[in-house]
Amino acid sequence: MNWDIYDSTPFFDEVLEKSSTPRPVAKHLYTYLQSLEKKELHERKQGAEHCIEEMGVSFTIYSEGSNIDRDWPFDIIPRPIPADEWRQVETGLKQRIKALNLFINDIYNDKQIIKDGIVPQHLIDGSSNYLAPCEGITPPHGVWANVSGIDLVRDGDGVLRVLEDNLRIPSGVSYMIENRQVTKRTFPELFDSHSILPISDYPIHLYEMLASLAPPEIKHPEIVVLTPGIYNSAYYEHSFLAQEMGAQLVEGADLFVDDEDFVYMRTVSGPCRVDVIYRRVDDVFIDPEVFNEESMLGVPGIMRAWTKGNVAIANAPGSGVADDKAIYAYVPKMIEYYLDEEALLPNVKTYLCYEKNDFKYVMDNLENLVVKPVNESGGYGIVIGPRSSKQEIEDCRALIKADPRNFVAQPMLDLSTAPVITDTGISPRHLDLRPFVLQGEDCWVTQGGLTRVAMIEGSLVVNSSQGGGSKDTWIVEDHEATEEITAEETKAC
Repeated sequence: MNWDIYDSTPFFDEVLEKSSTPRPVAKHLYTYLQSLEKKELHERKQGAEHCIEEMGVSFTIYSEGSNIDRDWPFDIIPRPIPADEWRQVETGLKQRIKALNLFINDIYNDKQIIKDGIVPQHLIDGSSNYLAPCEGITPPHGVWANVSGIDLVRDGDGVLRVLEDNLRIPSGVSYMIENRQVTKRTFPELFDSHSILPISDYPIHLYEMLASLAPPEIKHPEIVVLTPGIYNSAYYEHSFLAQEMGAQLVEGADLFVDDEDFVYMRTVSGPCRVDVIYRRVDDVFIDPEVFNEESMLGVPGIMRAWTKGNVAIANAPGSGVADDKAIYAYVPKMIEYYLDEEALLPNVKTYLCYEKNDFKYVMDNLENLVVKPVNESGGYGIVIGPRSSKQEIEDCRALIKADPRNFVAQPMLDLSTAPVITDTGISPRHLDLRPFVLQGEDCWVTQGGLTRVAMIEGSLVVNSSQGGGSKDTWIVEDHEATEEITAEETKAC
């Protein structure tokens, strides 16, 4: 394959330092890919597509009122990250999640961070994700966001930054695992020449985290995965995780709450008490007695059972209060406030449209900024100023003026790139990374995460719901460096 035409300039590329010069972590990968003829590389790509089809790995896209179920979009060239860099990222993610959970628990109880003037009260008052029924509750271990997906991007200087905190019901981890399986089938020989940290143990860690939420006296907790059903975009993931954990996959109609406010699952053998619910249903639909009374997806009375401690729910209802792009801007201050530490992972510069000076700056520079609604996800509602028409800019301006609290703005980042296989050869595409953090009694971070790729040339939108794809993420141990260190230590002895 001819790499001479590959040019990611002016962006930071994950594989090449410059044309035909791979980064140290990608040296063996680059040499191997360079040895393959174009025909063979495309045959491997087709093989991966057949593999995904046979495995039934799919994703649902909602388009014009219809559901389109399609095979998971995948690029076969992995994205390598040095293990020593990842260890620093892992420490930063644990720090961030710890602070966010302390914040959520504080907000629903003492509200000390508001009393001390660190976070303004109006942000909570204006949050659609703040749930009054959760006030006064402290979940097991004081943890609300048990499963988090933190979106990271690498900027033009090669610095990994946090772009978003996904603390409600983040998806994508099953695709991370399946990406590895497909890559192993596509390039089995690469795994002989690389020391790649594993990711297949995620379901085990997920199960252990969920089990840690059950009351201490229950030695073998009954754990279920609550899904909205087969038409949900992430239903494949719900069924995958339930199967991998050995847990029951249930819908709302499969559960009921008895007169003593315990949750039971309907089975052919009779009612079975449920101790832990890994819910993949939005807050507003989880209990028709408390929230949306027309919801058919939730379980009447489940909030009563949860508030009395008769069942654990992950993620806890109300955890979305910190999954807000305006609250995101305050996370570095939270880390300093709760942990007395500086944030190890930097945020992206964020302008809060409700603040007078930020509002003026955003209004004066809309054509140069990326504007986001604070509570949307999946890439919906985003306006990319440099790529928007004058009319789109003016429409955005009117929306911000009407509700400044609902919008933030950020500079347009030079997102890093990585090579993908196209019909014409190898070409750079922008990408991000979503590692997953599990927090129960202990905290654990995936060795890498889901790398999402903007499959359209020049696009910055990587979300699967918006047509993005993905690739395997490798956290690579440097054996050569380890051997040098070992040799030095031996010599010193």
